[in-house]
Amino acid sequence: MASLFESGWLYLINNFSDFQLASLGSFIIHEGVFFLSGLPYLMMECWGLQKYKIQRKMNTPAAQEKCVLWLLLYHSCVNLPLMVVSYPVFKYMGFTSQLPLPSWKVMSFQILSYFILEDFIFYWGHRFLHTKWLYKHVHSVHHEYATPFGLTSEYAHPLEILFLGFATIFGPAITGPHLLTLWIWMSVRVLETVEAHCGYDFPWSLSRVLPIYGGADFHDYHHRLLYTKSGNYSSTFTYMDWIFGTDKGYRKLKALKSDQYHTDSIRPEVNTTLVKAE
Repeated sequence: MASLFESGWLYLINNFSDFQLASLGSFIIHEGVFFLSGLPYLMMECWGLQKYKIQRKMNTPAAQEKCVLWLLLYHSCVNLPLMVVSYPVFKYMGFTSQLPLPSWKVMSFQILSYFILEDFIFYWGHRFLHTKWLYKHVHSVHHEYATPFGLTSEYAHPLEILFLGFATIFGPAITGPHLLTLWIWMSVRVLETVEAHCGYDFPWSLSRVLPIYGGADFHDYHHRLLYTKSGNYSSTFTYMDWIFGTDKGYRKLKALKSDQYHTDSIRPEVNTTLVKAE
């Protein structure tokens, strides 16, 4: 299997240049992962599926269509040029696509490092975007969707795409990784942000297994509040919000819901006991 994958990789590097693979190849992979992972949530919106939906409200077909059309424009006019102009920096820092392929241990360590670094930069950048002037003129575009669905994860003002896109590429840019590492990192990061905006809290969601992972419920809270009181600024993990106290409102709401759940689950037993006693 490994040799078959290496043969396929050898075909790529023999028929396409590093520039083509790093720019156009990365763009194609990004678009494929983004739309293939985001469209199922859009279909759930269209079908009106309510089970596991965090908010009951659904976006109108017009709002859904607007999101998709603007995304195609943003990706073509902002994301693709950003990938093209980033290539010289990656190349200067030691980027390569040649064999041998990096080991899984090396890739796993690098990708975990990218997640930690991206989360730190994203937190402060996102929090800065929630200041009055920047929210009004830039970040409010992203918050047009108070009830997010997967594809809204990248619906944003072009300046925000550049600003927060910087957080995603900063780690790879300063380390000059192998192209395979870059593609895996980009794919995992896209899957994470789509899931965080999906609007559904499933029993199998990663946030139910990994306590420090934010996920859809964590980020959905951020979208449905006023910008001055939102909190929950992190992208992937929750520890930055916990350290700086910007998740207090969310944790308070979760505690209230938990208390209400336990109260509702206990009350029927009390009533049943009283009936039997009579």
